[in-house]
Amino acid sequence: MEEVFKYIIGLGAAVMMPIIFTILGVCIGIKLPKALKSGLLVGVGFVGLSVVTALLTSSLGPALSKMVEIYGLELGIFDMGWPSAAAVAYNTSVGAFIIPVCLGVNLLMLLTKTTRTVNIDLWNYWHFAFIGAIVYFASDSIFWGFFAAIICYIITLVMADMTAPAFQKFYDKMDGISIPQPFCQSFVPFAIVINKLLDKKKFGLMGEPLFLGIVIGCGIGALGCASWKEVLDSIPGILGLGIKMGAVMELIPRITSLFIEGLKPISDATRELIAKKYKNNTGLSIGMSPALVIGHPTTLVVSLLLIPVTIFLAVILPGNRFLPLASLAGMFYLFPMILPITKGNVVKSFIIGLV
Repeated sequence: MEEVFKYIIGLGAAVMMPIIFTILGVCIGIKLPKALKSGLLVGVGFVGLSVVTALLTSSLGPALSKMVEIYGLELGIFDMGWPSAAAVAYNTSVGAFIIPVCLGVNLLMLLTKTTRTVNIDLWNYWHFAFIGAIVYFASDSIFWGFFAAIICYIITLVMADMTAPAFQKFYDKMDGISIPQPFCQSFVPFAIVINKLLDKKKFGLMGEPLFLGIVIGCGIGALGCASWKEVLDSIPGILGLGIKMGAVMELIPRITSLFIEGLKPISDATRELIAKKYKNNTGLSIGMSPALVIGHPTTLVVSLLLIPVTIFLAVILPGNRFLPLASLAGMFYLFPMILPITKGNVVKSFIIGLV
């Protein structure tokens, strides 16, 4: 079983998503050519997103490493990033069986009407595997490992149901979609409480994402220089980093439009089928990756602002020994479920992200 699911996961979202969506589309009555096109567009979206994320990581990595070296930020605990975490999670006794177990739990909850989300975001099941693995290693019990993973899965599905209306209302063309990812959903309670404590005045968006990307990219590049002379000598590289960060900010929204274009026929056909055949089950949502909506301007602006702030916090927080580097490229995934609560307000989203 471990080898089978390692093989499936190893194919990656770009390969498996077109297959899944083509089969799903045909099953719900969409003609094969249209279903295949929808699946391929989603697959292309994942390819584009991975390319842009790799650009961000490869561009920021050297500059951030220089900052660490120049300012002596030796905090002792290395940040390996989510790919390593996922690999660890899936290569445990819990992770080897997490997909069929969680799919079984999802089916049971659908039959008992305790959830309205069909979670097909298989690649993010590693979150549940990781939590289960931690409990498994801590308790030396496979039972408690699976128990923790299943409880996390149930809570995440319930949270996806609760947040689906606000999510679908805030993001355009996301009808019938929910986000059953524990990383995103875990920030919702903080967002609700902090949002109520903040001033309700609408501050609006502060600047264009493209421009901010260039400015912050140049700033990080400059901070990676040991002296003003080095800054002057490195101007081409600093400007290059700024342009690359601006490109990331501009390209991500364009790539996410591919997800939306591919998902729309599937989403529309699913809602029609449910409404026609299962009148008492209207309102079911397809659980998808938050990658669909990370191209929102507020997410891009706040994420890029928080990258240098996060490094600064790692240095000044008393007792902290963890230096975030590899995970900084995943900052965009912090905000998909925060924005529907803050209505896209940059100031509120930044403060919640900071907390």
